[in-house]
Amino acid sequence: MTDRPVRRLAVPDLSLVVLVGTTGAGKSSFARKHFLPTQVVSSDVCRGLVADDENDQSASPDAFDVLHYIAGKRLAAGRLTVVDATSLMIGRVQASGEASVGRVVRGMGARSGAVGIAAA
Repeated sequence: MTDRPVRRLAVPDLSLVVLVGTTGAGKSSFARKHFLPTQVVSSDVCRGLVADDENDQSASPDAFDVLHYIAGKRLAAGRLTVVDATSLMIGRVQASGEASVGRVVRGMGARSGAVGIAAA
């Protein structure tokens, strides 16, 4: 067995990283390994906050409202924000995140950027 070279990806401070994939794909494990717990906004955790059950899919619209609010506040403050979500409603997350990053980047000039990472 050969050792794989370690790849490093530079993620600017002001970034929206969206981890998308099916249940069990490793999104949460990847987030725990590479980011601070305070940087990660999980759709499962938000679902638990609004329904007391992380698996209650009927709570997803409200959970994503909470997720968007938190992600938007973090991005507006110039903070690295990692969204951990299944593909359900992720298009809305990406669109709102891109808009938030765009507003903040325009306000900060060329000092910032955005990086997206997707887990299969």
